[in-house]
Amino acid sequence: AADIPCLAYRSTWRNPRIEWKFQKGSSLVLFYYGGELTEPYKNRVQFSPTTIHFNTVTREDTGKYICEVVGDGSQIAKSEVNLIVQGAAAPPSP
Repeated sequence: AADIPCLAYRSTWRNPRIEWKFQKGSSLVLFYYGGELTEPYKNRVQFSPTTIHFNTVTREDTGKYICEVVGDGSQIAKSEVNLIVQGAAAPPSP
Protein backbone atom coordinates (compact mmCIF):
# COMPACT_ATOMS: atom_id res chain seq x y z
CA ALA A 1 0.00 0.00 0.00
CA ALA A 2 1.08 3.59 -0.50
CA ASP A 3 -0.22 7.05 0.39
CA ILE A 4 0.61 10.01 -1.83
CA PRO A 5 -0.13 13.42 -0.31
CA CYS A 6 -1.56 16.37 -2.22
CA LEU A 7 0.48 19.15 -0.65
CA ALA A 8 -1.18 21.68 -2.93
CA TYR A 9 -4.60 21.27 -1.29
CA ARG A 10 -5.81 24.38 0.56
CA SER A 11 -8.71 23.87 2.94
CA THR A 12 -9.42 27.62 2.87
CA TRP A 13 -10.27 27.62 -0.84
CA ARG A 14 -13.95 27.34 -1.68
CA ASN A 15 -14.97 24.43 -3.93
CA PRO A 16 -11.49 23.56 -5.11
CA ARG A 17 -11.27 21.34 -8.19
CA ILE A 18 -8.65 18.64 -7.75
CA GLU A 19 -6.94 16.75 -10.54
CA TRP A 20 -4.28 14.07 -10.31
CA LYS A 21 -1.99 13.19 -13.19
CA PHE A 22 0.51 10.36 -13.47
CA GLN A 23 3.65 10.95 -15.49
CA LYS A 24 5.88 8.11 -16.62
CA GLY A 25 8.54 9.04 -19.13
CA SER A 26 6.87 11.16 -21.77
CA SER A 27 3.35 9.87 -21.16
CA LEU A 28 0.89 11.75 -18.95
CA VAL A 29 -2.24 10.00 -17.69
CA LEU A 30 -5.24 11.66 -16.07
CA PHE A 31 -5.57 9.76 -12.85
CA TYR A 32 -8.34 11.61 -11.02
CA TYR A 33 -10.46 13.99 -13.05
CA GLY A 34 -13.95 15.46 -12.93
CA GLY A 35 -14.54 14.10 -9.45
CA GLU A 36 -13.67 10.49 -10.16
CA LEU A 37 -10.80 8.07 -10.49
CA THR A 38 -10.06 6.83 -13.99
CA GLU A 39 -9.47 3.24 -15.10
CA PRO A 40 -7.44 1.22 -14.17
CA TYR A 41 -7.12 2.96 -10.80
CA LYS A 42 -10.78 2.89 -9.75
CA ASN A 43 -10.61 -0.48 -8.04
CA ARG A 44 -7.40 -0.07 -6.09
CA VAL A 45 -7.14 3.59 -5.11
CA GLN A 46 -9.07 5.69 -2.59
CA PHE A 47 -9.28 9.42 -3.06
CA SER A 48 -9.50 12.15 -0.44
CA PRO A 49 -8.74 15.86 -1.01
CA THR A 50 -5.41 15.58 0.78
CA THR A 51 -4.22 12.07 -0.20
CA ILE A 52 -4.58 9.25 -2.67
CA HIS A 53 -4.24 5.82 -1.11
CA PHE A 54 -3.19 2.78 -3.14
CA ASN A 55 -4.42 -0.54 -1.76
CA THR A 56 -1.73 -2.27 -3.81
CA VAL A 57 1.23 -0.97 -5.76
CA THR A 58 3.33 -2.60 -8.47
CA ARG A 59 6.47 -1.53 -10.27
CA GLU A 60 4.19 -0.18 -12.98
CA ASP A 61 3.10 2.53 -10.52
CA THR A 62 6.61 3.97 -10.34
CA GLY A 63 6.55 7.51 -11.67
CA LYS A 64 5.59 11.08 -10.87
CA TYR A 65 2.18 11.92 -9.39
CA ILE A 66 1.07 15.49 -9.91
CA CYS A 67 -1.73 17.00 -7.87
CA GLU A 68 -3.28 20.18 -9.26
CA VAL A 69 -5.78 22.21 -7.27
CA VAL A 70 -7.79 25.00 -8.88
CA GLY A 71 -9.71 27.44 -6.68
CA ASP A 72 -12.88 29.24 -7.71
CA GLY A 73 -10.88 32.40 -8.32
CA SER A 74 -7.87 32.09 -10.57
CA GLN A 75 -5.90 30.34 -7.84
CA ILE A 76 -3.83 27.34 -8.84
CA ALA A 77 -1.55 25.19 -6.73
CA LYS A 78 0.44 22.17 -7.75
CA SER A 79 2.49 19.53 -5.96
CA GLU A 80 4.46 16.55 -7.20
CA VAL A 81 5.55 13.29 -5.62
CA ASN A 82 7.88 10.74 -7.15
CA LEU A 83 6.89 7.20 -6.26
CA ILE A 84 9.44 4.43 -6.62
CA VAL A 85 8.24 0.86 -6.18
CA GLN A 86 10.99 -1.70 -5.76
CA GLY A 87 10.71 -5.48 -5.75
CA ALA A 88 7.57 -7.56 -6.02
CA ALA A 89 4.45 -6.82 -4.03
CA ALA A 90 4.14 -8.89 -0.88
CA PRO A 91 1.29 -11.39 -0.92
CA PRO A 92 -1.68 -10.32 1.21
CA SER A 93 -1.50 -11.71 4.73
CA PRO A 94 -4.26 -14.21 5.57
